Amino acid sequence: MLTRLAGFALAPVLLVQGRRVRRDTPVLPEPPGPREGQAGAGRPLRLLILGDSAAAGVGAAHQDEALAGRLVAALAGDFALEWRLIARTGATTAGTLRRLDGEPVGRWDVVVTSLGVNDVVGRIGREAWLERQRVLVARIRELCRAQLVVLSGLPPMHGFPALPQPLRWYLGRRAREFDAGLADWARLESGVIHVPADLPDPRGLMAPDGFHPGPPGYALWAERVARAIQVHV
Repeated sequence: MLTRLAGFALAPVLLVQGRRVRRDTPVLPEPPGPREGQAGAGRPLRLLILGDSAAAGVGAAHQDEALAGRLVAALAGDFALEWRLIARTGATTAGTLRRLDGEPVGRWDVVVTSLGVNDVVGRIGREAWLERQRVLVARIRELCRAQLVVLSGLPPMHGFPALPQPLRWYLGRRAREFDAGLADWARLESGVIHVPADLPDPRGLMAPDGFHPGPPGYALWAERVARAIQVHV
């Protein structure tokens, strides 16, 4: 309620700041590198990574330094992996649902998602977003037959250097509210885990645009997701 009231009160300032951020923030490309492959030895594991520009690796110079590459490297010692990355800049939860309905994705044992930042920046409310996340997980189970869905927590937007105040405070508070709801739901849902993104100092782990992870951030994120997969699979 406080965030919604603050949004109304600060709307003119937030609108101006949002336009300025979109104008002034450098647009980094999705990095080159493979988006599917095989690696490792051990138990077979089919891994799908699904999501937005962070899942796509924006902020890294190559996929090897991004989430997919780091995660595959972290799991390759325990599993014979078949993996794929489906991600694009600007993806929302609703857009990802439409994409899943529009292209064959195949069967995957574990699906890792990275979605929410573009929803937080948009106008969707928390409860509507959480319902879309629940629908997304149900669709993943239906289409992929996944035994485990790993929901990456929303990043600490209150620490994003690219965002001026009060926009940083407002989006940061929305992100924390969205993420708390997602974590609460995941705790009660079998076969779903939430991996928080409570980074110690986001500024030291970010890309030059001040909005995406850099290679150190991706390494830490992948380490946490890999540990969760190793425990639950």
